[in-house]
Amino acid sequence: MTIHLGSDHAGFALRRILANYLIDQGHAVAESGPTDESAFDYPLAAAEVAKRVVKGEADMGVLICGTGIGMAIAANRFAGVRAANCWNEESAKLAREHNHANVLCLGARMIAPDQALSILKVFLAEAPSQEARHLRRVQKLDEIGECAGAPPAYCK
Repeated sequence: MTIHLGSDHAGFALRRILANYLIDQGHAVAESGPTDESAFDYPLAAAEVAKRVVKGEADMGVLICGTGIGMAIAANRFAGVRAANCWNEESAKLAREHNHANVLCLGARMIAPDQALSILKVFLAEAPSQEARHLRRVQKLDEIGECAGAPPAYCK
């Protein structure tokens, strides 16, 4: 699996930990963001990862900032991205299963590295549900992402 990780300065150390783990597991890994803990604006990393996921250049994305919130907001502006800010294993499981999330957002200042690694493992292992109710809702999420074009009724 190809996984693209991005971070700002607050998420740099955790990004490196997760990247090394993924490489050790045999995944192809790409990274965006700072090369050290110098100030870096999170929207730039979020945009790079989101673009790669949308284009199919990455199977999954992982974004890390101080809280994970800014990354999720930025990434979700891209049609086709379903970024979820996860804080424990259950939120990661449900984000993948129910929402078909394709970008995991983490808060490096909110959770410990071992917890982040555990969340990542669950996120990557969980398969999206094929139940009709989840498929219908994910389709609606994707339609909302297309509101700039010919919007569905609930985008007006």
